[in-house]
Amino acid sequence: MRHRHLLPNELDLLLDGEAGFGIAPLAAHVEECPACRARLADARLVVDALEALPHFAPTLRFADQVMAEVQIVEPWYAAPLEAFRRIVPQSRPMRVVTATSATVAAATMSALALWLALRADAALYLFGLVTDRARGVMVSGAAALAGQLLGQPGLDAIRSGSVGSLALGAGLLLAAVGGATFGFRALATAARRARE
Repeated sequence: MRHRHLLPNELDLLLDGEAGFGIAPLAAHVEECPACRARLADARLVVDALEALPHFAPTLRFADQVMAEVQIVEPWYAAPLEAFRRIVPQSRPMRVVTATSATVAAATMSALALWLALRADAALYLFGLVTDRARGVMVSGAAALAGQLLGQPGLDAIRSGSVGSLALGAGLLLAAVGGATFGFRALATAARRARE
């Protein structure tokens, strides 16, 4: 081993007090080589200084504090898979019941979709009926809201259909929406300040 100096891992073996057939040549080289002997002595000083330092254990919450600062990137499929695992029951009988229920629901929906596809006229009639009912409910609700906001004279003016009355109604509606927005924003600001 006279042709080269010891490598750092070989010095570590000597510092650790390892035993074995490969250690004797390293120790013999250190006895013959003043440069390696000096490097080993310097390394022993560092190890002794480190051993002299006080040993301490981290707090119990240290790992939690470190992990709170670590950005963990989950794959795209992790969240849906976890949601699916929460939905699926743990016991085998409940999984069978759930699978049976899902199969019956899927078959019923498929049969209904097939029936509606074969009966397009009935589907269009049902769609028209539902939209007419929804339109009627929305118009009566808007009329009731306008009656509450504007009173009966304002509602009569809107029903008359003049441009001025429609502009007045639109302006009052915009003022009401703006006031509500301002009020909600003020409430949110007050709530945020109360939490701080």
